[in-house]
Amino acid sequence: MFFTYLRRELRRRRKAALVVASGLALGIALVIVVTSVSAGMGKAQDKVLQSLYGLGTDMTVTKAAEPTADTSERPRFRFDAQDGDSGAEQSSDRVMVQGFQTLSAATVTEVGKQSGVSDAAGGLSLTVIKVNGQFTRGQFQQGEGGGPGGPGGGRPQGEVQGGGADFDVDNYSVYGTDVTEPALGPLTSSKITSGRTFKTTEANAKVAVVDSAYAKEKKLKAGSKLTVKSVEFTVVGIATADSGDSAANVYIPLTQAQTIADAKDKVTTIYVQATDSQKIDSVKSAIRKNVSGTTVTTSADLADTVSGSLSTASSLATSVGKWLSVAVLVAAFLVAGLLTSSAVSRRVREFGTLKALGWKSGRVTRQVVGEAMVNGLLGGALGIALGLCGAYAVTAVSPTLQAETGGSAGGGQGGPAGGGFGGPGRQAAARTLDVALTAPVSVTTVAVAVGLAVAGGLIAGAFGGWRASRLRPADALRRVE
Repeated sequence: MFFTYLRRELRRRRKAALVVASGLALGIALVIVVTSVSAGMGKAQDKVLQSLYGLGTDMTVTKAAEPTADTSERPRFRFDAQDGDSGAEQSSDRVMVQGFQTLSAATVTEVGKQSGVSDAAGGLSLTVIKVNGQFTRGQFQQGEGGGPGGPGGGRPQGEVQGGGADFDVDNYSVYGTDVTEPALGPLTSSKITSGRTFKTTEANAKVAVVDSAYAKEKKLKAGSKLTVKSVEFTVVGIATADSGDSAANVYIPLTQAQTIADAKDKVTTIYVQATDSQKIDSVKSAIRKNVSGTTVTTSADLADTVSGSLSTASSLATSVGKWLSVAVLVAAFLVAGLLTSSAVSRRVREFGTLKALGWKSGRVTRQVVGEAMVNGLLGGALGIALGLCGAYAVTAVSPTLQAETGGSAGGGQGGPAGGGFGGPGRQAAARTLDVALTAPVSVTTVAVAVGLAVAGGLIAGAFGGWRASRLRPADALRRVE
């Protein structure tokens, strides 16, 4: 009897039911789109952060910045310009530790022993300046009338013409990675597109993985030779960064990086993975307390330095978008409740007659709530369909957002612009990354939408049920003409 009456009443009041369902559908669709876009913003920001410190890294540990910079490490190049070297090519490499501040390799072990730390790996960020070119000796040109017996005390008359120096300067970044810890470090944010990555047994091997952009510029490929400070490395793989901007131009084993930089048992950055993402703050506090002279930077710290249209859009989606969704939902629920209550008022004679025939107030209330629930579920179905279409449209268009990273004040070692979460090979100037926005819809989002549909039906049913429960058979008789 319940379902028969329910079906008949919904068919009779199709327009009213559609109005209620449409209002709920609009609110639910907006919630799905805003939630999906917010999730897409989060994924885009994670992609930017991963390009800076690599996958699987929860925080980095670097040496605390010192008050004064060490100027003794300025690069110096010395060349011989003797007669016999005229026209001969000369080359010199200057390998410098990025930021000039390092930690002892023993600190990696110390950090790894802290409570809540799952794994830790050290890395050494280097900058290589290569100067290559030649000197050309000038030629003495004797002037007219000049000679040994000429004026000026027998000194020949004339001038030196030609000669000079022609040198090319190449500046690139090198990152020494701990090949025994392949799951940590900046290289994890790149995909090997040619050749292979490092083997865990190549801790002291003269092998290198080169970023695809740098490899294209220098015409390198798997099997090519690359010389860094007179050490010849064999390129075993070409890596392409997921974000389009690599952490370093060249990756070599940590031991080899320490050797060419004269930084034995030194690292610039320690990449840390926590046992539980919910304990990152406590792990950070433990490291800062127990490992002195260090700066600990988490992904949350670095996220504050990301600006640009990505940050602006994320703020809008988080604040304006969510509050707008709440406002629309509240309005939709109120409208649904008021429309249901109004419909009950128009059915006074019907419900009063049913009560006169023996229907109890509870049965009338259940009938009204049942109709409202069906309207709510119908609105939920429509809302989910509209929300999925909206999210799909955002993903299909994939608007490009820009994220600016780096360039922070005090961006020395331990700051985003230094060798900390800024990653190896980073310059102090801000960098701009282009990130495509998507709107992924999760099962949780759909479940929330269903819950909202049920809640909307219950709220509308509560309004109408309360109104119906107060009706009396006498009210129906008064309306009989």
